Amino acid sequence: MGASSTFYIVSTPIGNLEDITLRALRILKEVDLIACEDTRHSQHLLQHFQISKPLLSCYQQNQAGRVPQILALLEEGKSVAYITDAGTPGISDPGQLVIQEVIKAGYEVVPIPGACAAITALSASGLETHPFYFHGFLPLKPGKRRKLFESLKVLESTLVFYEAGNRMHRCLRDLGENFSAETQVVVGRELTKKFEEFIRGTLSEVAEKIPREGLRGECVVLVSTSQRCQQG
Repeated sequence: MGASSTFYIVSTPIGNLEDITLRALRILKEVDLIACEDTRHSQHLLQHFQISKPLLSCYQQNQAGRVPQILALLEEGKSVAYITDAGTPGISDPGQLVIQEVIKAGYEVVPIPGACAAITALSASGLETHPFYFHGFLPLKPGKRRKLFESLKVLESTLVFYEAGNRMHRCLRDLGENFSAETQVVVGRELTKKFEEFIRGTLSEVAEKIPREGLRGECVVLVSTSQRCQQG
């Protein structure tokens, strides 16, 4: 096992390319190879910052097959960075399996922190941040989504979900079946991008602001079950 056998988990921008950190740029320039969720998407990021490195496609469906290749590089003393299309690998993004296998094999895993949509939205939500519960992407099937909401309504915290903008109307409808109309809700859309938007208010107020066809872009949905955030 070489001294340089290090696997870096590198966070990338969630929208604005300036989200990336100086440390992330340095690591991406220094490693021997970059494993990434989508080579075309990552190539755009790397070209913007004038970084030229070999790329290895490693997405959700093929990551198990990439593990032996990555471990072989680490065994040779190479350093490898892993990036996803946006945000922090392994956090509702591919990478968890690879990270687990690298750790199991005894190689060093170094996190290079940066952008994360959940934390970005939570910090600007105005809701209670201690504690919060992060679920990630909501189930696609309405029945599973409603069952999830029912199980979480007993918590006293801020709930954080990811949802596609075009499904927001249905998401809020299902929330309404388990939470009161006065529950405080924040929807963060297109975070750090040009058309970034926060929609705040009670569940009923936010539902009225969301068109039936939904919204454009990716959304973070925050729901407060904390009594300190409820009105009336």
